Amino acid sequence: MKRRFNVTGSCNPQWHYMVRLDDRVKKIKEEYVDYGSYFVINRGRQYGKTTTLRALAKYLRDDYIVLAMDFQMMSTANFADEQTFVRAFIRYIEDLASDQKMTAGIRDEDLQALIAMRQEEQTTMDDMFRALSRIIRTSDKKIVLMIDEVDSASNNQVFIDFLAQLRGYYLRREDTPAFHSVILAGVYDIKNLKLKLRSESEHQYNSSWNIAANFKVNMSFSISQIVDMLEEYETDHDTGMNIQEIAGELYQYTAGYPVLVSSICKCIDEDLPEESTYEDVASAWTSRGIEEAVRRILFERTPLFESMIRHLDDYPEMKQMFQEILFQGKAFSFNLDTKEISLAAMFGYAVSRNGKVQVANRIFETRLYNYFLSENELARSDSANLMGDAAVRDRSHFIHDGMLDMDASSCSI
Repeated sequence: MKRRFNVTGSCNPQWHYMVRLDDRVKKIKEEYVDYGSYFVINRGRQYGKTTTLRALAKYLRDDYIVLAMDFQMMSTANFADEQTFVRAFIRYIEDLASDQKMTAGIRDEDLQALIAMRQEEQTTMDDMFRALSRIIRTSDKKIVLMIDEVDSASNNQVFIDFLAQLRGYYLRREDTPAFHSVILAGVYDIKNLKLKLRSESEHQYNSSWNIAANFKVNMSFSISQIVDMLEEYETDHDTGMNIQEIAGELYQYTAGYPVLVSSICKCIDEDLPEESTYEDVASAWTSRGIEEAVRRILFERTPLFESMIRHLDDYPEMKQMFQEILFQGKAFSFNLDTKEISLAAMFGYAVSRNGKVQVANRIFETRLYNYFLSENELARSDSANLMGDAAVRDRSHFIHDGMLDMDASSCSI
């Protein structure tokens, strides 16, 4: 089966060129799951969370029963109230049980008792967790609960009640059977989840997930991982590219942000060979081809960039910080207790370098710079941003061939 680079949805090694996840899932199992940790994989959009979860679920099934769920598959209506959520959650487990391999090791009698609760009108969260605890007590293997896209439920009180139940059973698990490990995945850090349960002026921060272990596994692509991916591509296409050099350049532009690496590769593989300036795919896998692919990506509307602009509008303090970094060269100490810094890091737009806040990669820097310049140019008031005015005057100093000149800018990688 022919493979291609993927920038939409999760990756499958049979269909897509992708980095090898063996070391990553092995580390997650040995350092988190085997210790019975409850934790959150929170990374920016299109950072490989779902792909990692699916690979991890397969890897764990030799030693554990894995209940792998995706809250994106549950509608908003399923979170309307406690009873509705409980019925939807049980129905999801019933669907998982239809694949007997998924739930092999769970005693059927206990599983059917849980499923029967879906027909009861007043089944509560507590009732459901008691039934789950019975299942866990009698199962042949320890059970791991894995939930992707938890952001889909993050603004619902019923979800907070669900987290509270998980936390309660975790704290009592020496006496009451509980899930061995719980893995949640999403963009937002649930330990400091901003809830919109009240008006905008009454936002609060949730702390019902303060049991979570600090997840430290690096989800970015390393140069060596990019090399491995390109070697698989080269086996199929025989372009003669300098794999090590190409991998290094891809990393220099992206700092290993997964979807950006794949986007550049996809453009080089599929789009550039159709241009008259490139004789074939081999001539596109060069420094010139990478530069052209990056230039095209910078002018595309993508879910990742759309999220970035929306976040800048939603969090003006974060936006102001990036403006001052890019246009004034201002240094901010990387302190996650500071709201705008914590948000920027959580979304994947900022990282710590030498203890200072830096934009995460060259592509983000250039996209942000161009956005701020354009916004300033369209300003209709005499009180337009002075930093932007100065940047427009100095544009030729910073921008060359559509890319931010990293030597001239103050935020080089």
